[in-house]
Amino acid sequence: MAEELRRLVGPYEILELADRQTITLRVVGWERGSMEIHPRFEGAPEVKEIPVLRVHVPAGWKPAPPMYWDVTSKTLQAQWVPLLLERDYERYEYVITAYGVAPRKRFTLERRPI
Repeated sequence: MAEELRRLVGPYEILELADRQTITLRVVGWERGSMEIHPRFEGAPEVKEIPVLRVHVPAGWKPAPPMYWDVTSKTLQAQWVPLLLERDYERYEYVITAYGVAPRKRFTLERRPI
Protein backbone atom coordinates (compact mmCIF):
# COMPACT_ATOMS: atom_id res chain seq x y z
CA MET A 1 0.00 0.00 0.00
CA ALA A 2 1.37 3.41 -0.97
CA GLU A 3 2.05 5.98 1.72
CA GLU A 4 -0.48 8.83 1.73
CA LEU A 5 1.38 12.13 1.85
CA ARG A 6 -0.15 15.48 2.72
CA ARG A 7 0.61 18.48 0.55
CA LEU A 8 3.39 20.62 2.00
CA VAL A 9 2.71 24.31 2.40
CA GLY A 10 4.82 26.63 0.23
CA PRO A 11 6.94 28.43 -0.45
CA TYR A 12 8.94 25.58 -1.93
CA GLU A 13 12.71 25.67 -1.67
CA ILE A 14 13.81 22.91 -4.02
CA LEU A 15 17.35 21.70 -3.44
CA GLU A 16 18.98 21.87 -6.87
CA LEU A 17 22.64 20.99 -7.34
CA ALA A 18 24.68 21.12 -10.53
CA ASP A 19 26.73 18.14 -11.71
CA ARG A 20 29.45 17.39 -9.11
CA GLN A 21 28.23 20.18 -6.82
CA THR A 22 28.32 19.40 -3.10
CA ILE A 23 26.41 20.88 -0.19
CA THR A 24 26.75 20.17 3.53
CA LEU A 25 23.65 20.46 5.71
CA ARG A 26 22.71 20.09 9.34
CA VAL A 27 19.14 19.03 9.99
CA VAL A 28 17.07 20.24 12.96
CA GLY A 29 13.76 18.82 11.77
CA TRP A 30 12.18 17.12 8.79
CA GLU A 31 8.88 16.08 7.29
CA ARG A 32 7.61 14.13 4.33
CA GLY A 33 4.85 15.38 2.10
CA SER A 34 3.98 16.12 -1.49
CA MET A 35 3.92 19.03 -3.89
CA GLU A 36 2.34 19.73 -7.24
CA ILE A 37 4.63 20.29 -10.20
CA HIS A 38 4.02 21.22 -13.82
CA PRO A 39 6.37 19.15 -16.00
CA ARG A 40 7.52 20.78 -19.22
CA PHE A 41 8.81 17.83 -21.24
CA GLU A 42 6.90 16.65 -24.30
CA GLY A 43 4.12 14.22 -23.46
CA ALA A 44 4.17 15.07 -19.75
CA PRO A 45 0.97 15.44 -17.77
CA GLU A 46 -0.05 19.04 -17.13
CA VAL A 47 0.11 18.52 -13.36
CA LYS A 48 1.85 15.86 -11.29
CA GLU A 49 1.94 15.24 -7.53
CA ILE A 50 5.39 14.18 -6.30
CA PRO A 51 6.79 13.10 -2.92
CA VAL A 52 9.03 15.59 -1.12
CA LEU A 53 11.36 15.40 1.85
CA ARG A 54 11.55 18.78 3.60
CA VAL A 55 14.64 19.17 5.79
CA HIS A 56 14.76 22.09 8.21
CA VAL A 57 18.21 23.60 8.76
CA PRO A 58 19.54 25.87 11.52
CA ALA A 59 19.53 29.63 11.04
CA GLY A 60 22.51 30.68 8.98
CA TRP A 61 22.72 27.47 6.93
CA LYS A 62 20.87 29.13 4.05
CA PRO A 63 21.45 32.62 2.72
CA ALA A 64 17.75 33.55 3.07
CA PRO A 65 14.57 32.21 4.69
CA PRO A 66 12.72 29.93 4.87
CA MET A 67 15.18 27.72 6.70
CA TYR A 68 14.43 24.48 4.90
CA TRP A 69 15.17 22.65 1.66
CA ASP A 70 12.70 20.53 -0.29
CA VAL A 71 14.28 17.37 -1.70
CA THR A 72 12.40 16.04 -4.72
CA SER A 73 14.84 13.32 -5.82
CA LYS A 74 13.37 9.94 -4.93
CA THR A 75 16.82 8.34 -4.92
CA LEU A 76 18.15 10.90 -2.44
CA GLN A 77 15.04 10.55 -0.29
CA ALA A 78 15.53 6.75 -0.26
CA GLN A 79 19.05 7.22 1.13
CA TRP A 80 18.24 9.99 3.59
CA VAL A 81 14.95 9.01 5.26
CA PRO A 82 16.36 5.87 6.96
CA LEU A 83 19.12 8.02 8.49
CA LEU A 84 16.61 10.62 9.68
CA LEU A 85 14.51 7.90 11.31
CA GLU A 86 17.44 7.05 13.59
CA ARG A 87 17.76 8.65 17.01
CA ASP A 88 20.04 11.68 17.22
CA TYR A 89 19.96 12.45 13.48
CA GLU A 90 20.63 16.07 14.42
CA ARG A 91 24.11 15.16 15.68
CA TYR A 92 25.35 14.74 12.13
CA GLU A 93 26.16 16.79 9.07
CA TYR A 94 24.96 15.42 5.75
CA VAL A 95 27.15 15.87 2.68
CA ILE A 96 25.25 15.62 -0.60
CA THR A 97 26.95 15.47 -4.00
CA ALA A 98 25.11 15.48 -7.33
CA TYR A 99 26.28 13.49 -10.35
CA GLY A 100 24.85 14.03 -13.82
CA VAL A 101 21.92 16.06 -15.05
CA ALA A 102 18.18 15.56 -14.81
CA PRO A 103 16.40 13.26 -15.37
CA ARG A 104 19.31 10.86 -14.77
CA LYS A 105 20.94 12.84 -11.96
CA ARG A 106 21.95 10.77 -8.94
CA PHE A 107 23.23 11.73 -5.51
CA THR A 108 25.61 10.43 -2.91
CA LEU A 109 24.92 11.08 0.75
CA GLU A 110 27.55 10.94 3.46
CA ARG A 111 26.81 11.32 7.17
CA ARG A 112 29.50 12.84 9.41
CA PRO A 113 29.36 13.26 13.19
CA ILE A 114 29.48 16.87 14.34
